Amino acid sequence: MSKAAGPPGLVIVGCKSRDLIRFHMLGGREIPMMRTAILIPMSVMLVFVLAPVALAQLATASQGQVVYGHHHLTVTSVDEHKRFWVDTLGGELITVGNLEIVKFPRVLVFMRESKPTGGTKGTTVNHIGFSVPSTRLMVEKVRGGGYPIVTREELPSTLSVEDGLAYIADQDTYIAYTMAPDDVKVEFVENQAQTQEMALHHIHFAGPVDEMKAWYVKTFDAVPGMRGSFEAADLPGVNLTYSPSTEDQAGTRGRSLDHIGFEVENLKAFCARLEEQGITFDRPYTEVARLNLAIAFLTDPFGTYIELTEGLDDY
Repeated sequence: MSKAAGPPGLVIVGCKSRDLIRFHMLGGREIPMMRTAILIPMSVMLVFVLAPVALAQLATASQGQVVYGHHHLTVTSVDEHKRFWVDTLGGELITVGNLEIVKFPRVLVFMRESKPTGGTKGTTVNHIGFSVPSTRLMVEKVRGGGYPIVTREELPSTLSVEDGLAYIADQDTYIAYTMAPDDVKVEFVENQAQTQEMALHHIHFAGPVDEMKAWYVKTFDAVPGMRGSFEAADLPGVNLTYSPSTEDQAGTRGRSLDHIGFEVENLKAFCARLEEQGITFDRPYTEVARLNLAIAFLTDPFGTYIELTEGLDDY
């Protein structure tokens, strides 16, 4: 994406930091920070000027104005999550100063160390899904890492589960579920043609299906459709899947999956369009020219906290 010139290399996170802090954004103003330990609330996004790092693999940005960008986790222990996402699942750990980010094809996983208020289940984003070449091999790897396979517990009793795997006939694939640290629910979907060890597959929402689907189709120009028996919509790099819930679901903010992130071409105009539609931003469009980045935050009508970025796919 084209942006105004700025210093090469950056990463945005919401997490603890110390001596490498240069600035943080508060109310749209840049405020110099002293070299001291601080605790930043999740609503504040820290911006670091750092050496160039190829972060994103968000090459799908050429396929549409809105693509998927990142999961942002609130974690009790960054080290424990590194053991899951890197050591067990094979994500690429990128160390930038004192920050650590995990990269998978089509998604970045950001981590902020703070006690989450709960896991993903019971929120509007029930779980996140990844595609893998072999679900069976992934189940073995996850078990070998000491993490539970919870496929039986997460599926209706009418579906057969053998050794942690379930065959989903209407998708002609095998799936499995595990629980990451801090009760982040993760699904694996088999794609035997896939050459990558693991890649982003879907975000699985829970709530009023028709209303949710319609909102994401209208707001992000997602392409409506089905994923097997699930109502769904597609954006480059991700499927948005919707399931009904018999109970009210909590919002994501403060939970182990605090927010989801979309990368947007021409974010300023996109935010203006959303405001014309009556959408109110938690943090309005903010341009940080010297860092070659723009951000905005909003909450969907159902409680999912969302970050919009422009420029993250350049790194």
